[in-house]
Amino acid sequence: MSGTDQRSLTIVGAGLAGALLATLLAQRGWRVDVFERRGDPRLHGYAGGRSINLALAERGLHALRAADAADAVLKQAVMMRGRMVHPLHGQPQLQRYGRDDSEVIWSVARGELNITLIDAAEAAGATLHFDRGLESVDFDARTASYRGDRKLHTHPFNALLGCDGAGSTLRAQMAARRDLGERTEWLGHGYKELEIPPARDGGFRIEPNALHIWPRGRYMCIALPNDERNFTVTLFMALHGDGSNDDPDFDSVATAADARALFERDFADALPLIPELERDFEANPIGSLATLRLDRWHLGGDAVLLGDAAHAMVPFHGQGMNCAFEDCVALADCIESHAGLAEAFAAFEAARKPDASAIQDMALENYIEMRDLVDDPDFLLQQSLERKLQERHPGRFIPHYSMVTFMRIPYSVALERSNVQRAILVAATRGLDSLDGVDWAAVDAQVERQLTPLADDA
Repeated sequence: MSGTDQRSLTIVGAGLAGALLATLLAQRGWRVDVFERRGDPRLHGYAGGRSINLALAERGLHALRAADAADAVLKQAVMMRGRMVHPLHGQPQLQRYGRDDSEVIWSVARGELNITLIDAAEAAGATLHFDRGLESVDFDARTASYRGDRKLHTHPFNALLGCDGAGSTLRAQMAARRDLGERTEWLGHGYKELEIPPARDGGFRIEPNALHIWPRGRYMCIALPNDERNFTVTLFMALHGDGSNDDPDFDSVATAADARALFERDFADALPLIPELERDFEANPIGSLATLRLDRWHLGGDAVLLGDAAHAMVPFHGQGMNCAFEDCVALADCIESHAGLAEAFAAFEAARKPDASAIQDMALENYIEMRDLVDDPDFLLQQSLERKLQERHPGRFIPHYSMVTFMRIPYSVALERSNVQRAILVAATRGLDSLDGVDWAAVDAQVERQLTPLADDA
């Protein structure tokens, strides 16, 4: 592509994906304008939507390295070695994510990360326009109108890149022009955010280097550490009861008093850690959880969607941000390697859509694992066998979590191999209460026959 106008791109949304994509494109010599409906968080404070802490893994770190932002982000992050599982009865137990401290994830605060990426985008040469919310797009005239300062501002565009989240205005404007095949699958569960503050001496109240989980079957609490020595606690449960069980839901746990009674009964060890439980429960809204699927992500060379705007997912695999960051790298690479934007957007969609669908499915599946299986004896025995098979067949039998979190192989490949591996684990441990009865010769033969050696794409 040649000419100044043809080397310009407009990004809608200066959230995590928008700011990162702006950095990557500006680094490649593109003239980038970013329009964001909110004010500049560096001036007014972060005013985001969901504030569930984010789990940064290898896929996201790779993208941040490409933007020269990884070091700045990790300075604000807290390492998490694994899940600290708090059973209803008994002592908490740490279930490591990886083999050692080379395989960890990082808890990052959304607001701090967004500010770091906005700084990176501006340093790379992108121009950010705050208090400019997209209102409408005229694809024929190639102009977009943004509302801010109580008036409408119209700007021409060469192409629009949609990073404006699950409620994307750009997606709605695209859908008005051509059916995108949009489907929203509501989970039927929601969440409330609470807080474990720092201890009186300024330190962490509980183990900082872990993602804490209180699994209770069809509902759960989790807690992620922050660099301010507090924890963001999230209570997940059904929005409404269906009459089939006595599990709590947000209809039955509607008041601060209801919340205290629930914690006294089911999360007794967490209750003393949350001194403002009632206040937090009353003040914070119930968040909704859904999976967004589209048949089409782009309109020729005019517009393309990525991140949550294209494939929002539930947060239970900690991969929403990591997947969006992978999108940013993939889209920037496609734009640079194709002759025109229409070809680039089509190639991006073809490459990323199967992987986005795979991680959406795995995120839904992981909700069941987190709330119901992490303290299940059969599941724990399968995990033990998984670790043994990883030792016996390095490079061939790689745990599901490792493929998703510590490698950059396509999500779709990780899902396919995980299904094969799970079948091996279930069959090999059926009827056993320890690994003593495992038929190692038969299991080894299955692994050799069904799983080819795997090389990371990193």
